[in-house]
Amino acid sequence: MIPFADRLANQIRQKKTPVLVGLDPRWSLIPDNLKRHKSESNLQDVAEVYETFCKKIIDIVAPLVPAVKPQAAFFEQHGPLGMQCLANVISYASSKGLLVILDGKRNDIGSTAAAYANGLIGPSGTSPWGADALTVSPYLGDDSLTPFVDVANDRGGGLFILVKTSNKGGAQFQDLIFNGKPLYRHIGNYVSQLAGESIEKTNIASGYGNIGAVVGATWPAQLSELREAMPKVWFLVPGYGSQGGGAKDVADAFDQNGLGAIINNSRGIIFAHRSEAFKEKYGESRWEEAVEASTRDMIEALAAETTASNL
Repeated sequence: MIPFADRLANQIRQKKTPVLVGLDPRWSLIPDNLKRHKSESNLQDVAEVYETFCKKIIDIVAPLVPAVKPQAAFFEQHGPLGMQCLANVISYASSKGLLVILDGKRNDIGSTAAAYANGLIGPSGTSPWGADALTVSPYLGDDSLTPFVDVANDRGGGLFILVKTSNKGGAQFQDLIFNGKPLYRHIGNYVSQLAGESIEKTNIASGYGNIGAVVGATWPAQLSELREAMPKVWFLVPGYGSQGGGAKDVADAFDQNGLGAIINNSRGIIFAHRSEAFKEKYGESRWEEAVEASTRDMIEALAAETTASNL
C-alpha cells in the first residue's frame, strides 16, 4: 500500500488543489426537496436523507478535490442507522476515488486506543470503516498515540493530531506556557518527530510524514510559526469560510510547490445555497449548482493567494 502521505500528495497534484470538503449533514440546513415526506423524528428517514445528501455532494466534488472529511458526530448522534449511513458514505467516497479523512477526534489509553485505531484507520480492505486517515487528540500522552501511529504506518493510513485548533476556546489550554513555549508548540514538536519517523519507516517519497497536524486557519500567525517548526508535517487546516478564515490566512501552510496542507471547508460548500454569495443566484432549488460554484470559488481563491497555483 502506498503511504497515506504520498497518496495525499498525488491526489492534490492530480486535482491541482488542496481543497478538502467537510461532510457535516444537519437536518435543518439540508434542502427541502431531499426531505419531502421524511421526518426528523424518524431515524430511518434521517439516515436516508443524510446518505442521499452526502452522496450527491460527493458526486459533485469528486472531479474537483482530492478528499472529503465526514464529521462522525453528525452521523453518530442518530444511533446505529446514522453509523451505517456514515459507513456507506465513506465507502461511496472511496469508490469515487476520494481520500477520506474521518473527523472523529478519538483517543484513549492502551487496548482502547488500539481498538479505535484498528477499527477506524486504513483504506478500504485494511480496516472495517475504511477511512484513509483519522483525527486524534494528543492529550492523553505518547502511549495513547502509539497504537494509532503504528496502525497508520502499517496500513498506509494517516493521522491528524490536534495541535492548534480553530476554535477561540482552544487557546485556554493550547496557549499555556511551559518551559518557555506554549503547549501547542510542545505538541507540534512531538508530531514533527512522529512524522519524521514515519518517513523513515514507510519509505515516503513526498517529504511529508503520515502523521499530520490540525492547525486552524483562524490563527494565521501561529499557523506560520508551526509551519516553520514542522517542515515535514501535513497540516489539516479547519476554519476556512464560515469560521472566518480566508485564502490569505492559510498561505503560509504551504511549501513552494503548493503541498503541505489540505484546507477544509464544510458549511461554506455543502450549504452554499444558504450563503449570501449564492442564495439569490441559485437558491434551494439549485443547491447542487451552488455546491459546485462554491467549491470552484475556493479552488480559485487558494490558487490566487497561495502557492497552490504551482500545483
